[in-house]
Amino acid sequence: MTTKNIAVAVAAVTSLLVHGTLSLAADTGAAGAQTAANNPMQTGLSSLFAFGAASEADKTVKELQGGGHDPRRNGFTVQNVELTFGGAVDPYLDAQANIVLQIDDAGDTVVELEEAYALTRGLPGGVQVKAGQFFTEFGRQNATHPHTWAFVDQPVVLNRVFGPDGLRSQGARVSWLAPMPWYSELYAGTQNASGPTTTSFMFVPDEKVGEHSLQERRTRRMLYLLRWLNGFDVGDSVSVNLGLSGVSGPNATGSDTTTRIYGADAYLKWTPVQNQRGFPFVAWQSELIQRRYQAGDAGAADHEVLNDWGGYTQLLWGFQPGWITGLRFERADGNGANSADPLRDARTRIAANVTWYPTEYSKLRMQLNRDDAEHLDKKVNAIWLQMEYNLGSHAAHTF
Repeated sequence: MTTKNIAVAVAAVTSLLVHGTLSLAADTGAAGAQTAANNPMQTGLSSLFAFGAASEADKTVKELQGGGHDPRRNGFTVQNVELTFGGAVDPYLDAQANIVLQIDDAGDTVVELEEAYALTRGLPGGVQVKAGQFFTEFGRQNATHPHTWAFVDQPVVLNRVFGPDGLRSQGARVSWLAPMPWYSELYAGTQNASGPTTTSFMFVPDEKVGEHSLQERRTRRMLYLLRWLNGFDVGDSVSVNLGLSGVSGPNATGSDTTTRIYGADAYLKWTPVQNQRGFPFVAWQSELIQRRYQAGDAGAADHEVLNDWGGYTQLLWGFQPGWITGLRFERADGNGANSADPLRDARTRIAANVTWYPTEYSKLRMQLNRDDAEHLDKKVNAIWLQMEYNLGSHAAHTF
């Protein structure tokens, strides 16, 4: 690398860290300066940390806290450190990338490309195309990032059907905003069905689902999504969103086995016409999910259909600016001899929390959990304390 190129690289990185944009002007002269001015890259950093104590040892806590970003031990946890890069590529595309850093149980740092995708701008007829690596837009929570969650941990039913890191993969989807009197949008997409973030589908060879070992499978490696989302207002103070989702694809317990997952979700928010920065408010959110998992080829001795179902309902009350309290109830269960399986047994969880936002760029949260799991002979209580801060242009919280 020449001295000039080194200087250009140093200047570009300095611009990125100091100003949040990547400038190429030093390398390309006036034309480069014009391009950089029209195409700034927004950067941000979001960090989530937790401290907690449970009535059982870490082994049990890890079984109960199945989410990849959940606090999964007594003591301190780095839940998520997320770098976000995004912006307008040109008049035709927007793009975003999310790089996540975590510390695993062994104390090693794990770096992961969580999302990296492009979105079209201004296509006619209310059509939008999304392509790259991204969360599958199933239901309300799967496609969201941990810093936007209203609770410390991921709902149990999502851990069960979508795995610890949520359902995400490489692919493309098309959405269409229908010309209706209310907001109505249809989504259709396809993604690769293999890899560690496709738990209910191809997943990883030699792993197990319901005591069925997964095998290498070379055909039908795509999953397919349909979602219909509707939104409307009820008077001046209440807004409602209702959604239906379905995803289907191959799983790896046989040569011709399929998984189908169905979901329904609802969101309702009340905010009085006279409010202060969106407070007070009451928000109710619920999801119901069912998974039908064909395990083993038809005619095989171990053939069966695993059915799992569950959901959660949560209520948030923003009782004064910057202060929100929440209550969530969850239930998940499955058929078959699953009483000793932490991933498929009957589970109930009640969680209550209170969150304080000093500003939209930071928060402090305290949460109490009470878990009742069939594979355990006692209920487990836990308290979690969570801290978050955001730097740069990362999207602020919605109050």
